[in-house]
Amino acid sequence: MTTPSVTLFRNVRPYGAERAVDLVSVDGRLAERVPDGAVPEVVEGAGRIALPTLVDAHIHPDKTAWGEPWYSRRPAGSLPEYVQGDVDLHRNQRTPIADRAHRLLGHAVTRGTRAVRAHVDVAPAYGLAGVTGLAEARERLAGVLDVQLVAFPQHGVRRMPGAGALLAEAAASGLIDAIGGIDPAGFDGTPAEGAAGSDGEGPAQLELLFGLAVQHGLGLDIHLHDRGERGLGPLRDIAALTRAAGLAGKVVVSHAFCVPELTGAPLADLAAELAESGVGLTTVAPSAHQVLPFRELRAHGVRVGLGSDGVRDSWSPYGNADMLHRAHLLGWTTDARTDEQLADCFALAADGGAELLDLPAADLTPGSPADFLLVTGECLPQVVIDLPARELVVRAGRVVARDGRLTV
Repeated sequence: MTTPSVTLFRNVRPYGAERAVDLVSVDGRLAERVPDGAVPEVVEGAGRIALPTLVDAHIHPDKTAWGEPWYSRRPAGSLPEYVQGDVDLHRNQRTPIADRAHRLLGHAVTRGTRAVRAHVDVAPAYGLAGVTGLAEARERLAGVLDVQLVAFPQHGVRRMPGAGALLAEAAASGLIDAIGGIDPAGFDGTPAEGAAGSDGEGPAQLELLFGLAVQHGLGLDIHLHDRGERGLGPLRDIAALTRAAGLAGKVVVSHAFCVPELTGAPLADLAAELAESGVGLTTVAPSAHQVLPFRELRAHGVRVGLGSDGVRDSWSPYGNADMLHRAHLLGWTTDARTDEQLADCFALAADGGAELLDLPAADLTPGSPADFLLVTGECLPQVVIDLPARELVVRAGRVVARDGRLTV
Protein backbone atom coordinates (compact mmCIF):
# COMPACT_ATOMS: atom_id res chain seq x y z
CA MET A 1 0.00 0.00 0.00
CA THR A 2 1.39 3.38 -1.00
CA THR A 3 2.05 5.81 1.83
CA PRO A 4 0.08 9.01 1.29
CA SER A 5 1.86 12.36 1.03
CA VAL A 6 0.57 14.43 3.94
CA THR A 7 1.29 18.06 4.83
CA LEU A 8 -0.22 19.94 7.75
CA PHE A 9 -0.46 23.70 7.32
CA ARG A 10 -0.84 24.82 10.90
CA ASN A 11 -2.62 27.90 12.20
CA VAL A 12 -4.01 29.58 9.08
CA ARG A 13 -7.16 31.68 8.57
CA PRO A 14 -9.17 30.65 5.48
CA TYR A 15 -10.49 33.76 3.70
CA GLY A 16 -9.38 35.84 6.70
CA ALA A 17 -11.60 34.11 9.28
CA GLU A 18 -11.13 35.24 12.86
CA ARG A 19 -10.39 31.73 14.08
CA ALA A 20 -7.26 29.99 12.85
CA VAL A 21 -7.44 26.33 11.79
CA ASP A 22 -5.16 23.69 10.32
CA LEU A 23 -5.35 22.74 6.64
CA VAL A 24 -4.44 19.13 5.89
CA SER A 25 -3.28 18.08 2.44
CA VAL A 26 -3.37 14.38 1.56
CA ASP A 27 -1.98 13.50 -1.86
CA GLY A 28 -2.66 17.00 -3.14
CA ARG A 29 -6.20 17.43 -1.83
CA LEU A 30 -7.51 18.93 1.36
CA ALA A 31 -8.77 16.46 3.95
CA GLU A 32 -10.73 16.62 7.20
CA ARG A 33 -7.81 15.33 9.23
CA VAL A 34 -4.43 13.64 9.15
CA PRO A 35 -4.88 9.95 8.25
CA ASP A 36 -4.29 7.49 11.05
CA GLY A 37 -0.66 6.52 11.35
CA ALA A 38 0.58 9.25 8.98
CA VAL A 39 3.44 11.53 10.03
CA PRO A 40 2.81 14.78 8.19
CA GLU A 41 5.26 17.42 7.15
CA VAL A 42 4.33 20.53 9.12
CA VAL A 43 4.32 24.06 7.71
CA GLU A 44 3.68 26.84 10.22
CA GLY A 45 1.12 29.37 9.05
CA ALA A 46 1.53 31.77 11.98
CA GLY A 47 -2.02 33.11 11.65
CA ARG A 48 -1.66 34.15 8.01
CA ILE A 49 -4.67 34.38 5.73
CA ALA A 50 -5.16 31.41 3.37
CA LEU A 51 -6.74 32.25 0.02
CA PRO A 52 -7.39 30.16 -3.09
CA THR A 53 -4.78 30.41 -5.80
CA LEU A 54 -5.79 32.49 -8.82
CA VAL A 55 -6.50 31.80 -12.48
CA ASP A 56 -5.37 34.10 -15.29
CA ALA A 57 -8.00 33.47 -17.95
CA HIS A 58 -6.39 35.66 -20.64
CA ILE A 59 -2.68 36.40 -21.07
CA HIS A 60 -0.26 36.77 -24.05
CA PRO A 61 3.10 35.39 -22.82
CA ASP A 62 4.62 35.04 -26.29
CA LYS A 63 4.60 38.82 -26.78
CA THR A 64 6.10 39.84 -23.47
CA ALA A 65 9.25 41.91 -23.06
CA TRP A 66 9.02 41.54 -19.28
CA GLY A 67 12.54 41.09 -17.90
CA GLU A 68 14.12 42.24 -21.16
CA PRO A 69 15.94 45.52 -21.86
CA TRP A 70 13.56 48.47 -22.14
CA TYR A 71 11.76 48.71 -25.46
CA SER A 72 10.49 52.12 -26.62
CA ARG A 73 7.03 51.84 -28.14
CA ARG A 74 5.76 53.93 -31.05
CA PRO A 75 2.36 55.66 -30.98
CA ALA A 76 -0.47 53.45 -32.26
CA GLY A 77 -4.12 54.28 -32.74
CA SER A 78 -5.59 51.39 -34.75
CA LEU A 79 -5.59 47.62 -34.58
CA PRO A 80 -3.41 47.26 -37.71
CA GLU A 81 -0.83 49.61 -36.13
CA TYR A 82 -0.79 47.60 -32.91
CA VAL A 83 -0.42 44.37 -34.87
CA GLN A 84 2.54 45.79 -36.78
CA GLY A 85 4.02 46.79 -33.43
CA ASP A 86 3.88 43.12 -32.39
CA VAL A 87 5.96 42.18 -35.43
CA ASP A 88 8.50 44.92 -34.76
CA LEU A 89 8.93 43.88 -31.12
CA HIS A 90 9.21 40.22 -32.11
CA ARG A 91 12.06 41.06 -34.48
CA ASN A 92 13.73 43.13 -31.77
CA GLN A 93 13.76 40.34 -29.15
CA ARG A 94 16.90 38.31 -28.59
CA THR A 95 15.66 35.96 -25.87
CA PRO A 96 13.74 32.94 -27.24
CA ILE A 97 9.98 32.88 -26.72
CA ALA A 98 10.18 29.79 -24.50
CA ASP A 99 12.57 31.51 -22.09
CA ARG A 100 10.63 34.79 -21.97
CA ALA A 101 7.35 32.97 -21.43
CA HIS A 102 8.85 30.72 -18.76
CA ARG A 103 10.25 33.75 -16.94
CA LEU A 104 6.91 35.56 -16.98
CA LEU A 105 4.77 32.57 -16.08
CA GLY A 106 7.16 31.50 -13.33
CA HIS A 107 6.79 34.99 -11.90
CA ALA A 108 3.00 34.60 -12.09
CA VAL A 109 3.26 31.47 -9.95
CA THR A 110 5.13 33.39 -7.25
CA ARG A 111 2.23 35.87 -7.21
CA GLY A 112 -0.25 33.07 -6.52
CA THR A 113 -1.44 31.96 -9.98
CA ARG A 114 -2.18 28.26 -10.47
CA ALA A 115 -3.40 28.28 -14.08
CA VAL A 116 -3.38 30.47 -17.18
CA ARG A 117 -4.98 30.52 -20.60
CA ALA A 118 -2.18 31.66 -22.89
CA HIS A 119 -3.05 33.20 -26.26
CA VAL A 120 -0.20 32.66 -28.72
CA ASP A 121 0.03 34.51 -32.04
CA VAL A 122 -0.16 32.33 -35.14
CA ALA A 123 0.58 34.26 -38.33
CA PRO A 124 2.91 34.08 -41.35
CA ALA A 125 5.24 36.53 -39.58
CA TYR A 126 5.91 33.95 -36.83
CA GLY A 127 4.77 30.58 -38.10
CA LEU A 128 4.19 28.30 -35.12
CA ALA A 129 7.16 29.61 -33.12
CA GLY A 130 4.86 30.89 -30.39
CA VAL A 131 3.01 27.60 -30.10
CA THR A 132 6.17 25.52 -29.79
CA GLY A 133 7.81 28.07 -27.49
CA LEU A 134 4.85 28.14 -25.09
CA ALA A 135 4.56 24.35 -25.21
CA GLU A 136 8.18 24.19 -24.06
CA ALA A 137 7.54 26.67 -21.25
CA ARG A 138 4.45 24.69 -20.22
CA GLU A 139 6.50 21.51 -19.99
CA ARG A 140 9.11 23.24 -17.82
CA LEU A 141 6.37 24.42 -15.44
CA ALA A 142 4.49 21.11 -15.30
CA GLY A 143 3.16 20.43 -11.81
CA VAL A 144 3.59 24.08 -10.85
CA LEU A 145 1.33 25.88 -13.31
CA ASP A 146 -1.48 24.61 -15.54
CA VAL A 147 -1.20 26.21 -18.99
CA GLN A 148 -3.89 26.09 -21.67
CA LEU A 149 -2.70 27.22 -25.11
CA VAL A 150 -4.85 29.11 -27.62
CA ALA A 151 -3.60 29.45 -31.22
CA PHE A 152 -4.58 33.07 -31.86
CA PRO A 153 -4.71 34.64 -35.37
CA GLN A 154 -3.90 38.20 -34.22
CA HIS A 155 -3.35 39.28 -37.84
CA GLY A 156 -6.73 37.91 -38.90
CA VAL A 157 -7.72 34.95 -41.05
CA ARG A 158 -9.51 36.42 -44.07
CA ARG A 159 -7.26 39.48 -44.20
CA MET A 160 -4.00 37.53 -43.84
CA PRO A 161 -3.34 34.83 -46.45
CA GLY A 162 -1.69 31.78 -44.89
CA ALA A 163 -3.08 32.30 -41.40
CA GLY A 164 -5.86 29.76 -41.85
CA ALA A 165 -3.43 27.06 -42.93
CA LEU A 166 -1.24 27.78 -39.90
CA LEU A 167 -4.27 27.51 -37.59
CA ALA A 168 -5.06 24.13 -39.14
CA GLU A 169 -1.46 23.03 -38.59
CA ALA A 170 -1.58 24.17 -34.97
CA ALA A 171 -4.90 22.37 -34.45
CA ALA A 172 -3.40 19.13 -35.74
CA SER A 173 -0.19 19.47 -33.72
CA GLY A 174 -1.58 18.20 -30.42
CA LEU A 175 0.06 21.17 -28.65
CA ILE A 176 -2.93 23.49 -28.25
CA ASP A 177 -6.15 23.41 -26.25
CA ALA A 178 -8.22 25.95 -28.19
CA ILE A 179 -8.48 27.84 -31.46
CA GLY A 180 -8.62 31.63 -31.31
CA GLY A 181 -10.22 34.27 -33.49
CA ILE A 182 -10.53 38.05 -33.80
CA ASP A 183 -13.31 40.50 -34.76
CA PRO A 184 -15.01 38.58 -37.59
CA ALA A 185 -17.07 41.57 -38.73
CA GLY A 186 -14.58 44.37 -38.16
CA PHE A 187 -10.83 43.86 -38.32
CA ASP A 188 -11.07 40.49 -40.08
CA GLY A 189 -14.03 41.41 -42.26
CA THR A 190 -11.80 42.87 -44.97
CA PRO A 191 -8.37 41.87 -46.33
CA ALA A 192 -5.21 43.60 -45.22
CA GLU A 193 -3.87 46.36 -47.40
CA GLY A 194 -2.10 44.79 -50.35
CA ALA A 195 -3.69 41.36 -49.90
CA ALA A 196 -5.08 39.80 -53.07
CA GLY A 197 -8.84 39.45 -53.46
CA SER A 198 -11.72 41.10 -51.65
CA ASP A 199 -12.14 38.37 -49.07
CA GLY A 200 -8.59 37.50 -48.08
CA GLU A 201 -7.77 33.85 -48.41
CA GLY A 202 -11.12 32.14 -48.29
CA PRO A 203 -13.75 30.96 -45.82
CA ALA A 204 -15.42 33.20 -43.28
CA GLN A 205 -13.51 33.19 -40.01
CA LEU A 206 -16.15 31.60 -37.77
CA GLU A 207 -16.80 28.83 -40.30
CA LEU A 208 -13.11 27.95 -40.27
CA LEU A 209 -12.70 28.19 -36.49
CA PHE A 210 -15.70 26.07 -35.57
CA GLY A 211 -14.77 23.52 -38.23
CA LEU A 212 -11.28 23.11 -36.77
CA ALA A 213 -12.60 22.94 -33.22
CA VAL A 214 -15.05 20.15 -34.06
CA GLN A 215 -12.54 18.25 -36.20
CA HIS A 216 -9.82 18.23 -33.56
CA GLY A 217 -11.85 18.27 -30.35
CA LEU A 218 -10.64 21.73 -29.29
CA GLY A 219 -12.18 24.68 -27.53
CA LEU A 220 -12.56 28.19 -28.94
CA ASP A 221 -11.56 31.56 -27.49
CA ILE A 222 -12.33 34.53 -29.75
CA HIS A 223 -11.19 38.13 -29.24
CA LEU A 224 -14.08 40.53 -29.83
CA HIS A 225 -13.22 44.24 -29.64
CA ASP A 226 -15.98 45.56 -31.92
CA ARG A 227 -18.75 47.56 -30.31
CA GLY A 228 -22.40 48.06 -31.13
CA GLU A 229 -24.06 45.73 -33.60
CA ARG A 230 -20.73 44.98 -35.29
CA GLY A 231 -19.79 43.18 -32.08
CA LEU A 232 -23.20 41.96 -30.94
CA GLY A 233 -23.98 40.33 -34.30
CA PRO A 234 -20.93 38.04 -34.25
CA LEU A 235 -21.47 37.37 -30.53
CA ARG A 236 -24.95 36.06 -31.27
CA ASP A 237 -23.58 34.11 -34.24
CA ILE A 238 -21.01 32.51 -31.93
CA ALA A 239 -23.77 31.52 -29.51
CA ALA A 240 -25.80 29.95 -32.33
CA LEU A 241 -22.79 28.10 -33.77
CA THR A 242 -21.87 26.84 -30.31
CA ARG A 243 -25.34 25.32 -29.89
CA ALA A 244 -25.29 23.82 -33.37
CA ALA A 245 -21.84 22.28 -32.88
CA GLY A 246 -22.58 20.93 -29.41
CA LEU A 247 -19.68 22.92 -27.94
CA ALA A 248 -21.43 24.27 -24.83
CA GLY A 249 -18.84 25.00 -22.15
CA LYS A 250 -15.96 24.99 -24.64
CA VAL A 251 -16.38 28.44 -26.23
CA VAL A 252 -15.19 31.75 -24.76
CA VAL A 253 -15.36 35.29 -26.09
CA SER A 254 -12.64 37.58 -24.73
CA HIS A 255 -13.10 41.31 -24.10
CA ALA A 256 -16.59 41.57 -25.68
CA PHE A 257 -16.54 45.37 -25.53
CA CYS A 258 -20.05 45.44 -27.00
CA VAL A 259 -21.53 43.95 -23.82
CA PRO A 260 -20.81 46.79 -21.32
CA GLU A 261 -22.85 49.09 -23.58
CA LEU A 262 -26.00 47.14 -22.67
CA THR A 263 -28.18 47.61 -19.60
CA GLY A 264 -31.54 46.43 -18.36
CA ALA A 265 -33.57 44.05 -20.52
CA PRO A 266 -31.14 43.96 -23.51
CA LEU A 267 -28.31 42.89 -21.18
CA ALA A 268 -30.51 40.32 -19.46
CA ASP A 269 -31.65 38.89 -22.81
CA LEU A 270 -28.09 38.58 -24.12
CA ALA A 271 -26.91 37.04 -20.85
CA ALA A 272 -29.68 34.45 -21.02
CA GLU A 273 -28.70 33.62 -24.61
CA LEU A 274 -25.03 33.20 -23.68
CA ALA A 275 -25.84 31.08 -20.64
CA GLU A 276 -28.19 28.85 -22.62
CA SER A 277 -25.60 28.31 -25.37
CA GLY A 278 -22.75 27.74 -22.92
CA VAL A 279 -20.58 30.63 -24.14
CA GLY A 280 -18.30 32.17 -21.50
CA LEU A 281 -16.70 35.62 -21.41
CA THR A 282 -13.37 37.01 -20.26
CA THR A 283 -12.60 40.55 -19.16
CA VAL A 284 -9.28 42.18 -18.32
CA ALA A 285 -10.62 45.28 -16.51
CA PRO A 286 -8.95 47.78 -18.88
CA SER A 287 -11.22 50.73 -18.06
CA ALA A 288 -14.58 51.54 -16.51
CA HIS A 289 -16.39 51.63 -19.89
CA GLN A 290 -14.84 48.39 -21.18
CA VAL A 291 -15.02 46.04 -18.21
CA LEU A 292 -17.77 43.44 -18.40
CA PRO A 293 -20.73 43.72 -15.99
CA PHE A 294 -19.58 40.49 -14.41
CA ARG A 295 -21.97 40.44 -11.47
CA GLU A 296 -25.05 40.69 -13.69
CA LEU A 297 -23.67 38.17 -16.17
CA ARG A 298 -22.81 35.62 -13.50
CA ALA A 299 -26.24 36.11 -11.90
CA HIS A 300 -27.72 34.93 -15.23
CA GLY A 301 -25.46 31.87 -15.30
CA VAL A 302 -22.77 33.17 -17.68
CA ARG A 303 -19.26 31.97 -16.88
CA VAL A 304 -16.91 34.98 -16.62
CA GLY A 305 -13.14 34.99 -16.04
CA LEU A 306 -10.52 37.68 -15.45
CA GLY A 307 -7.14 37.97 -17.12
CA SER A 308 -3.92 39.99 -17.38
CA ASP A 309 -3.98 40.42 -21.17
CA GLY A 310 -0.63 41.76 -22.45
CA VAL A 311 2.28 42.12 -20.07
CA ARG A 312 4.86 44.72 -21.13
CA ASP A 313 4.39 44.02 -24.80
CA SER A 314 4.21 46.23 -27.88
CA TRP A 315 0.68 47.31 -27.02
CA SER A 316 1.53 48.66 -23.59
CA PRO A 317 4.49 49.01 -21.20
CA TYR A 318 2.18 48.06 -18.31
CA GLY A 319 1.29 44.70 -16.78
CA ASN A 320 2.81 42.38 -14.19
CA ALA A 321 1.02 38.98 -14.42
CA ASP A 322 -0.18 39.44 -10.83
CA MET A 323 -3.82 38.37 -10.63
CA LEU A 324 -4.31 39.76 -7.14
CA HIS A 325 -3.27 43.13 -8.54
CA ARG A 326 -5.67 42.55 -11.43
CA ALA A 327 -8.49 41.97 -8.91
CA HIS A 328 -7.45 45.28 -7.31
CA LEU A 329 -7.69 47.00 -10.73
CA LEU A 330 -11.09 45.40 -11.30
CA GLY A 331 -12.25 46.93 -8.03
CA TRP A 332 -10.77 50.29 -9.01
CA THR A 333 -12.43 50.39 -12.44
CA THR A 334 -15.83 49.29 -11.10
CA ASP A 335 -15.68 51.59 -8.06
CA ALA A 336 -15.92 48.68 -5.62
CA ARG A 337 -16.30 50.12 -2.12
CA THR A 338 -17.98 47.57 0.12
CA ASP A 339 -16.38 44.43 1.49
CA GLU A 340 -18.79 42.34 -0.57
CA GLN A 341 -17.87 44.13 -3.80
CA LEU A 342 -14.14 43.71 -3.14
CA ALA A 343 -14.64 40.03 -2.35
CA ASP A 344 -16.51 39.69 -5.66
CA CYS A 345 -13.44 41.02 -7.49
CA PHE A 346 -11.23 38.43 -5.82
CA ALA A 347 -13.73 35.67 -6.57
CA LEU A 348 -13.67 36.53 -10.28
CA ALA A 349 -9.87 36.13 -10.29
CA ALA A 350 -10.07 32.81 -8.47
CA ASP A 351 -13.38 31.02 -8.97
CA GLY A 352 -14.47 32.69 -12.23
CA GLY A 353 -11.30 31.76 -14.07
CA ALA A 354 -11.33 28.22 -12.69
CA GLU A 355 -14.89 27.68 -13.91
CA LEU A 356 -14.09 29.15 -17.31
CA LEU A 357 -11.05 26.89 -17.76
CA ASP A 358 -12.98 23.87 -16.43
CA LEU A 359 -10.73 23.48 -13.38
CA PRO A 360 -11.81 22.22 -9.96
CA ALA A 361 -12.67 24.96 -7.49
CA ALA A 362 -9.92 25.58 -4.95
CA ASP A 363 -12.29 26.72 -2.20
CA LEU A 364 -10.29 25.46 0.82
CA THR A 365 -12.89 22.81 1.67
CA PRO A 366 -12.18 19.08 2.19
CA GLY A 367 -11.89 17.35 -1.17
CA SER A 368 -10.80 20.45 -3.07
CA PRO A 369 -7.28 20.83 -4.48
CA ALA A 370 -4.71 21.87 -1.89
CA ASP A 371 -3.99 25.01 -3.91
CA PHE A 372 -3.74 28.19 -1.87
CA LEU A 373 -1.56 31.13 -0.95
CA LEU A 374 -0.67 32.59 2.44
CA VAL A 375 -0.50 36.32 3.12
CA THR A 376 -0.30 38.51 6.19
CA GLY A 377 -3.38 40.69 6.57
CA GLU A 378 -6.59 41.46 8.37
CA CYS A 379 -9.30 40.26 5.99
CA LEU A 380 -9.95 39.50 2.32
CA PRO A 381 -11.10 43.02 1.30
CA GLN A 382 -7.99 44.53 2.91
CA VAL A 383 -5.81 42.06 1.01
CA VAL A 384 -7.40 43.11 -2.30
CA ILE A 385 -6.67 46.75 -1.50
CA ASP A 386 -3.20 46.50 0.09
CA LEU A 387 -1.77 43.69 -2.09
CA PRO A 388 0.49 42.12 0.55
CA ALA A 389 3.41 39.90 -0.40
CA ARG A 390 2.54 36.33 -1.33
CA GLU A 391 4.61 34.66 1.39
CA LEU A 392 3.77 31.08 0.48
CA VAL A 393 2.16 29.56 -2.63
CA VAL A 394 0.96 25.95 -2.47
CA ARG A 395 0.03 23.67 -5.39
CA ALA A 396 -1.35 20.20 -4.72
CA GLY A 397 -0.11 20.43 -1.15
CA ARG A 398 3.43 21.31 -2.16
CA VAL A 399 5.08 24.67 -1.49
CA VAL A 400 6.06 25.92 -4.96
CA ALA A 401 6.97 29.52 -4.09
CA ARG A 402 8.12 31.30 -0.99
CA ASP A 403 8.65 35.03 -0.50
CA GLY A 404 8.48 35.77 -4.22
CA ARG A 405 10.74 32.95 -5.44
CA LEU A 406 10.00 29.58 -6.96
CA THR A 407 11.09 26.70 -4.72
CA VAL A 408 10.84 23.98 -7.37
